[in-house]
Amino acid sequence: MQAVTLGPAGTYSHRAARAVADDVAFRESVTSIVQAVADGSFERGVVPIENSIEGSVTESLDAVANSEVSVVQEIVTPIRHALLAQSANFDVVASHSQALAQCRSYLDENYPDAKLEAVASTARGVERARADPTVAGIGHPDNAGDDLEIIAEDIQDQSSNATRFLVIGPESARSDAGGKSSLVVYPNANYPGLLLELLEAFAERDINLSRIESRPSGNRLGDYLFHIDADAGLYEERMQGALEEVEGIASNGWVRVLGSYDTRHVLY
Repeated sequence: MQAVTLGPAGTYSHRAARAVADDVAFRESVTSIVQAVADGSFERGVVPIENSIEGSVTESLDAVANSEVSVVQEIVTPIRHALLAQSANFDVVASHSQALAQCRSYLDENYPDAKLEAVASTARGVERARADPTVAGIGHPDNAGDDLEIIAEDIQDQSSNATRFLVIGPESARSDAGGKSSLVVYPNANYPGLLLELLEAFAERDINLSRIESRPSGNRLGDYLFHIDADAGLYEERMQGALEEVEGIASNGWVRVLGSYDTRHVLY
């Protein structure tokens, strides 16, 4: 099986994807990864969906909501950031915007004058550092190789830093089995108590929601859809009942059921 994820080689996404497939290809954006799975170019895609410090990856939320794909597994892995450079004399720190944000306090305290440069991935930032002695990258310590120094390790602002990745497949791979389910709800409505009705559909059946997040629908200002993760499988009667009620609430819009899946913890 071949999986596609954020490149180049050495990204945290690449590390997560190696738990899914030995053969890993790369794309430069989450949207292109999801599209590549939706159009059948790849059997699986691995995209970051949530970080314990910076929260949700909005591009991933939007790409999944707008594509005909399923979620077949989630991978949770700790994130260890290191500052990598040719020497301690650098003027720029380049990395993915999420990594820069996750190390904000460390950088403010130790390199307040350094220019922060957001690039497509942590691995791209390390490539910049490898090519330019005035640039440092933020990435996994193993990415230093033989030509970069590890200036500092574990520079993330919280020691518990972890990222959750979704393993996505075509719609045909959707399963009702697993301990967790994800769905996207577009009510196409706006009235007092709407969100409460959605929440009660799960609460009344003793289903815990591990995440609920609103995103703009893109149709008009103030119009939203909801991403919901529920700690129950679609095979369960209580989840089937909740889903039926939610579909009734969203009868003027739509509900996209992404599937049920299990969680895999991967350590690096």
